[in-house]
Amino acid sequence: MNRLRPLFITIALLFFAGWLGFVAYSYLQLGRLAPQVESDGSLPPLQSGSAIRGAKVYAAEGCMTCHSQQVRQTSVTPSDIDRNWGKRPSVARDYLRDQVAFLGTSRIGPDLSNVGVRFTDPIWYYRHLYEPTAVVPGSNMPAYRYLFKMQKIQGQPSEEAIVLTGPHAPKEGYEVVPTEEAKDLVAYLLSRKQDYTLPEVPPVPEK
Repeated sequence: MNRLRPLFITIALLFFAGWLGFVAYSYLQLGRLAPQVESDGSLPPLQSGSAIRGAKVYAAEGCMTCHSQQVRQTSVTPSDIDRNWGKRPSVARDYLRDQVAFLGTSRIGPDLSNVGVRFTDPIWYYRHLYEPTAVVPGSNMPAYRYLFKMQKIQGQPSEEAIVLTGPHAPKEGYEVVPTEEAKDLVAYLLSRKQDYTLPEVPPVPEK
């Protein structure tokens, strides 16, 4: 028994040291971060209610399985900045408004940290979700048609209706429109912007 006591103490000390390294140090380093207050608001900007709900749809659909949300440091080759995925590397303060930071672990699809800067038209997202290959030829992204509904046109077509051709085009007199879940998901994707300057990482100079 006397020989086991030093072993147990050593194991406890190792666990405690690990806790200090991963939890306590991280909190001391990042836990007190606050938004950067500017004359025209705070950064990162506040998210709309629709975008917050859309983050839950993003998680439920498993989008983080194929997409990351972190612009890597410029030391990585080829860098994400060269890919036009962002103007600067992502930093911890960028995620202060997120209830969950979907950093991701793989990039089967492109990084989405700044997808709201690259594509600003909601209809583009709706078409991409409904029929990915019609927007990005050769895409291996699955179709999310269950996030849409087909309805009879009442008077004028909806401004949110997707123009479709081929086998998934609606029959005459009908249109395909996004559900509330699709609208929230697109609002969340449109909010993915790291196009502001923070004190810890100035913007990369234009080439």
